[in-house]
Amino acid sequence: MALRICKADAAQAFSCCKDVVMSGGVIAYPTDTFYGLGADPHNPAAVKKLFEIKGRHADQPILLLLPDPISVRDWVAEITPQAEKLMKRFWPGPLTLVFMAKEGVTSALTAGRGTIGLRVPGNALTLQLLTYLGSALTGTSANISGERNLETAEETVAAVGSMVDLVLDGGRTAGGRPSTVVDVTSEYLKIIRVGAIPFEALQE
Repeated sequence: MALRICKADAAQAFSCCKDVVMSGGVIAYPTDTFYGLGADPHNPAAVKKLFEIKGRHADQPILLLLPDPISVRDWVAEITPQAEKLMKRFWPGPLTLVFMAKEGVTSALTAGRGTIGLRVPGNALTLQLLTYLGSALTGTSANISGERNLETAEETVAAVGSMVDLVLDGGRTAGGRPSTVVDVTSEYLKIIRVGAIPFEALQE
């Protein structure tokens, strides 16, 4: 089912998304850069379904999108001063920070590494959806692993529409480079992937 959103029916669209996610389903939805796959990160069966849709290996972690910076504390063991600075400077936005995961976070999300990638997205529609849900969503890209990223709902339907439970059409995403990923598990920052936020901006 593909669901188009407009201002007149935003609440209805978000309600449909919530029904799917809370029942263990997987939605495709727009993020800062590309369409992503959203599942309840507290539901191991839903996360497993997401892996099956993407054809993703179990040794690859899954990042989460959060409705606000406060929600970070639900998932991480520690927030370093450096992480605090990056959160204040670049969130909401396309910066994924990798923290030490809190005890009890499912290994399906961390790939057994003990770390978890988190981001508060800059896309207004995505933030509205997350706020409506009142919880985190998985934020991995909606493409099949190894294939091109998806910028529109039409591309997403063509690629994974038969496998997901709902596609939320928020129009064309920004595209370009994926989120920048920085490891903040220690006092020394480690850039894992340079993406939408350039290295020079992080240095500042």
